[in-house]
Amino acid sequence: MSKKTGKKKTTPGVKGTLDITRSGMGYVIAEGREKDVLVRPQDFNKAMHGDTVLVKIKESNGRRIEGVIQEVLERKQTEFIGNIEVHENFAFFKPDSQKPVPDFYISIKNINGAKNNERVVVKFLNWEKGEKKPEGEVVSVLKAKDAGDMAMKEIIIQNGFTLEFPQPVLDELNNLDETIDSVELAKRKDYRDILTFTIDPADAKDFDDALSIKKLGDNDFEIGVHIADVSHFVKPGTALDEEGYTRATSVYLPDRVNPMLPEKISNELCSLRPNEDKFTFSVIFKINSKGKVKEYWVGKTFIHSNHRFNYDEVQEIIETGNGPYSEEITLLNSLAKNFRKERFKNGAINFSSTEVKFRLDENGKPLGIIVKESKESHQLIEEFMLLANRTVAAHVAKIKVHKKPIPFPYRIHDTPDEEKLKPFAAFAKKFGYKFDLKDEDAITKSFNQLMIDVHGKPEQHVLEQLGIRTMAKAIYTPENVGHYGLGFENYCHFTSPIRRYPDVMVHRVLQEILENDVHPDKKMEEKCVHWSQRERAAMEAERAGNKYKQVEFMMDKLGEDMEGVISGVSSFGFWVETVNEKCEGLVSVKDLSDYDDFRHDEADYALVGIRTGKKFRMGDKIQIKLVAANLEKRQLDFEWIPNIESLKVKAVKAKKKRK
Repeated sequence: MSKKTGKKKTTPGVKGTLDITRSGMGYVIAEGREKDVLVRPQDFNKAMHGDTVLVKIKESNGRRIEGVIQEVLERKQTEFIGNIEVHENFAFFKPDSQKPVPDFYISIKNINGAKNNERVVVKFLNWEKGEKKPEGEVVSVLKAKDAGDMAMKEIIIQNGFTLEFPQPVLDELNNLDETIDSVELAKRKDYRDILTFTIDPADAKDFDDALSIKKLGDNDFEIGVHIADVSHFVKPGTALDEEGYTRATSVYLPDRVNPMLPEKISNELCSLRPNEDKFTFSVIFKINSKGKVKEYWVGKTFIHSNHRFNYDEVQEIIETGNGPYSEEITLLNSLAKNFRKERFKNGAINFSSTEVKFRLDENGKPLGIIVKESKESHQLIEEFMLLANRTVAAHVAKIKVHKKPIPFPYRIHDTPDEEKLKPFAAFAKKFGYKFDLKDEDAITKSFNQLMIDVHGKPEQHVLEQLGIRTMAKAIYTPENVGHYGLGFENYCHFTSPIRRYPDVMVHRVLQEILENDVHPDKKMEEKCVHWSQRERAAMEAERAGNKYKQVEFMMDKLGEDMEGVISGVSSFGFWVETVNEKCEGLVSVKDLSDYDDFRHDEADYALVGIRTGKKFRMGDKIQIKLVAANLEKRQLDFEWIPNIESLKVKAVKAKKKRK
């Protein structure tokens, strides 16, 4: 207590994320603090689960740090799914949530035709001081086709994304000027007469990048990386721009895309469709046949795509040498291979991870699971996009305004955490792989050598996954510390403005530089934090969507025996990924109690039997049976099928007990 005032001492507020438990108690995960801050429900100050808040820390009593929320800085979720209860003069909305969320008050003018007990999407409007409930409005009445459709919509909303675009956005969209006039053309380089094509997945509709190629001499080529000029249509301060900033990214679920921008922009106006003139922002390279970049130019352009390829078509051309523009495709692939080789030589880490795609019927029900491979056609596009991104970042990094770097959304990836690397290196050593932790170069070389040595071995998947987990997460920030994983000193996202807002911002800053009219954005750090958070939320939504479809697919396999690989271990059990379906589920430690009592050995990523010494270690292949598939929880439960030796151990134990 303060002697002068008799009041409790308080420390300045700190920023963090509010996590509300099912019991209703809150914890703020605060930046720069080891311990979470306990916040009691009466101190939430209208904050809800997942919100970014400013919390004032009360004086700590040494056991637990408590706080009071001063302000909600950013709402995680502004739309909610639930049921509406309509009365004569007002309505209440009860959100569906595993976390405690207050009921909403809805005025009759804001129910938008919803009827009593209908399932609706409600948008948060405000929460006035002194009011017990927040106020909302019905955005839409959900008429879902089936449970799967509803589940996907709920996943999108629960992760803080909205299903529909607000009316002001749609009004602006209808008034966009689509004409291509001579004034705008005069500001751009005309590349319409140069061979240009796109390479995308077969089911893609938003083509945001294209490549052009022109021979300059015996050994020199002009290669253009052309990116959809979204900033031409989406102007700062407009409703379109504000909505794009808020969403920050498109969300890709197994059966749908929740776009960052309306489809008229993403699939029509900006999409680099074949045989259409389009505005682009481009990086044009002069490159020799060995992949050496001699010079580059950056600026606004005008293109006309001659052909739309999908990856499979390009892969066939690479493998057979036959097909449209085969000579150009072969050359681009040769250059990409040189870039890739040089990248790994200069410190990039060659991680690969397994991605799955679902084969769906017309109603979105999964019929099969396909493992996506990264082939040369994918790597061709990847290398040219990486080249454009790093070139733009390096170009901006050189520019100073008032002797200071320009605030810019760099894409950075910090060096690995040594504390995470040590147990990983010790684990890899058990498989016979050496890992040098001397310095950053040694770590990179060790990772790349490990990826070569482990290829095709039973332990490949587990070591790749564990290796990725030791890495820092890539984020957006004006602090340019480079991209460790790619081995780049400068890197940004320039090539996907249709689906990522940071790319739109990169285009704007770059254009200001080209026009020599830079207006440094003082809020760039705050914006970068928002984009990084939205990116993580999109990844969570995509994981949840994939998990739902996995469980939906596996429901027909209840009771079946299958082969799996242990993919994770904890004190309460271990996770297994099935070999054929690439679906993950849990084997509970409770179900192993008939065989032994197991303890968690963190250093060995294993559960170890206290009496028998039986080990369940990450990377081990085991036989399992699918015993439960819960769609609501998006959860699979397996049982371990012991082999004959394990049964013998059990029999011996039983015999000893009888004696």
